Amino acid sequence: MARKSPIPGMSFSWKRALGITQAKQKIARETGIPLTKSGLERKIGRTILNALFGKK
Repeated sequence: MARKSPIPGMSFSWKRALGITQAKQKIARETGIPLTKSGLERKIGRTILNALFGKK
């Protein structure tokens, strides 16, 4: 069972504390390639559709 914080709305993320989240966001912005699963799926799907039907 997940341990709840005593203060509502308060949570701790070790990835944010170490700066991993910010580094990933910076890489994604600079390369134009999303690093999340859903973002990557959207980008690949859009690329395939544009290749098949062309941009309008």
